[in-house]
Amino acid sequence: MRDDELLTVPEVMARLKIGRSTVYDLIRTRRLASVTIGRARRIPALALADYIHAHLEEAA
Repeated sequence: MRDDELLTVPEVMARLKIGRSTVYDLIRTRRLASVTIGRARRIPALALADYIHAHLEEAA
């Protein structure tokens, strides 16, 4: 995964093994950063990595 890579919602769903509504909830609550390009929502790979690391730290 490259740091400058932009992921689609289905790609994030597959990587986290969660549903579409959960991904959009993470975006809506600003726990997962995203950008909008036209009508497309994209999640920077770095934002996903930050979310995973923060989630792991909470669990520790």
